[in-house]
Amino acid sequence: MNISQLRAFIAVVEQGSFSAAARVLGISQPAVTMQVQGLEADVGALLFDRRYRGVDLTEAGKSVLPHARAVLEEIDAARDELESLSGAITGRLTVAASTTPGQYVLPNLLGEFLRRNPEVGVTITVHDTAEVVDIVESGGAHLGMVGAKVRGARATLEEISTDELVLICPPDSPLLERKGLLAPDLANERFIMREQGSGTRQVTESALRAQGINPDDLLVVTELGTSEAIVRAIEGGLGLGIVSRWVAEKAIALGTVRELSVGGFPVSRPFYVVIPHRSTTRAASAFLEHLRLSVG
Repeated sequence: MNISQLRAFIAVVEQGSFSAAARVLGISQPAVTMQVQGLEADVGALLFDRRYRGVDLTEAGKSVLPHARAVLEEIDAARDELESLSGAITGRLTVAASTTPGQYVLPNLLGEFLRRNPEVGVTITVHDTAEVVDIVESGGAHLGMVGAKVRGARATLEEISTDELVLICPPDSPLLERKGLLAPDLANERFIMREQGSGTRQVTESALRAQGINPDDLLVVTELGTSEAIVRAIEGGLGLGIVSRWVAEKAIALGTVRELSVGGFPVSRPFYVVIPHRSTTRAASAFLEHLRLSVG
């Protein structure tokens, strides 16, 4: 029996499936299956009743669960005590983030943090906004960062920075010649949107509603999984899109896309750091303080 087996077991319990547990842990589904099977071999009993669309705990699984959680809590507490004695901040730090902060904001902030804390190993995993909150709540990550709030979140979402969403178009769009454009003037244009569940999509739809546009009425020609893909599609002349300025700024500077001047845009949105209600590690506390000082 080892710590990885216990973490995999608890992740499957909390996420409800092996595939969801794999996403939370940042490993493959076969790796999760192998860890759980190893634990089952060690305890000599099946821990899960596998079903087509999920899993249920067996009686043996229900018996093992509180002990597994207690063991991991004790290990984390022991690690924190040892770190306190040494005066150094060490260990692993996992941060779950939605796409824009995960690809643009956090990597820029890691350099200085790691120079000050060279014994910390940091992993950033990228998910949609709702998944980030779920992962932090379930213990799959120490902290998170997202670009939109999630209703009913059991973690604390602390505003840490701001971003701008800009409306961009192909460089030869006739819309660039029109003066005094308002958002309702775009109702019949083709749009490329982020997928449902992304923070960018949530904020985009709220901004459009504030300008009198029902997002359901838009001509959405495609939905893409990253804002970079939206920029590429707009460079190819596919339509209009709304993305973070962090994502679009290089293409705007190169002239491969243009920012449209439209009433109501750009839209300012906050970035939130997702903080679990449970106690966290010294590495997580140190990184949270680094975020507050660097981007707050």
